[in-house]
Amino acid sequence: MDFEMGNMVFIAGGTLVIPILAFMASFLLWPSALIRVYYWYWRRALGLQVHYADCGSYRFCYSTRGKAGTRPSILMLHGFSTHKDMWLSVAKFLPKHLHLVCVDMPGHEGTTRTNAEDYCIEGQVKRIHQFVESIQLNKKPFHLVGTSMGGNVAGVYAARYPADVSGLTLICPAGLKQPHESNFVKHLRVLEKTQNIQGIPLIPSTPQEMDDMIKLVSHIRYKIPQQILQGLVDVRIPHNDFYREAFLEIVGENSRYSLHENMHMITAPVQVIWGKQDQVVDVSGASVLAEALPGCQVELLENCGHSVPVERPRKLAKLIMDFLIAQQNVSNGSSKKLS
Repeated sequence: MDFEMGNMVFIAGGTLVIPILAFMASFLLWPSALIRVYYWYWRRALGLQVHYADCGSYRFCYSTRGKAGTRPSILMLHGFSTHKDMWLSVAKFLPKHLHLVCVDMPGHEGTTRTNAEDYCIEGQVKRIHQFVESIQLNKKPFHLVGTSMGGNVAGVYAARYPADVSGLTLICPAGLKQPHESNFVKHLRVLEKTQNIQGIPLIPSTPQEMDDMIKLVSHIRYKIPQQILQGLVDVRIPHNDFYREAFLEIVGENSRYSLHENMHMITAPVQVIWGKQDQVVDVSGASVLAEALPGCQVELLENCGHSVPVERPRKLAKLIMDFLIAQQNVSNGSSKKLS
């Protein structure tokens, strides 16, 4: 009896020890694998499913939750060198019944990587429109959300395809001529003169450079273990050549001020959300949009940097929903007056 009990304890202990050891091994030896598992777990926990949309030889990868209903669907466009999973922390605080679509931008993560023509802002806008039509998201107008590079794309998309967009949320968008330049932009001007494309702060290749990049994009100071920093670098290094090519396109002459050049054509209601301590794209850009777009709603967040979806996900989700509901109420009120 004692022998059988001992076996049971040993087996039970073994079932616990094995996953713990596996986790520790992944953390120490394969941190990049652990990061992928982390995203998979949170997508599953939040009810987001990954799908693919094929347009000839071109494939879009996206995650989605919910079905189109009375409220507009939400399409979310991420920033440079990230992917659809950057929105997970925001999705956590959005209603689960809301139809949410997060797409990998051209060349990023699971979406097809082609050539520089698709990476400039106009090229990305065309590809996103192709994606929207392929999944028939524009059967009725949807709410478009974009951050940083994705904000640039979202703004130009709203200008080019006004019938598709019921409302627009721009989060620290790139593509504007700001009254004040950020330190990051000043640094880019130095790199431009020296033609040092290896020194772009948003394309790290070592754990230290990764830590520096996180400090650049976030006002909050995170204490990240060395193993996780290494994992984050390991995931990115195979794509760094693509990131450099794409980055040079979006800061090139044809794309650098795309949003500024097209903002006067935006007809949808606009919400602008910006971290006051943004070191990448200066917060003064909010005033540029406010002056150009009468009725534009501006929210400036204290103690927040460029990575608003990561630093303030709950606040961001609430602002988006409040804006969405307010616009729907205005629309319903207008419909009643007409009837």
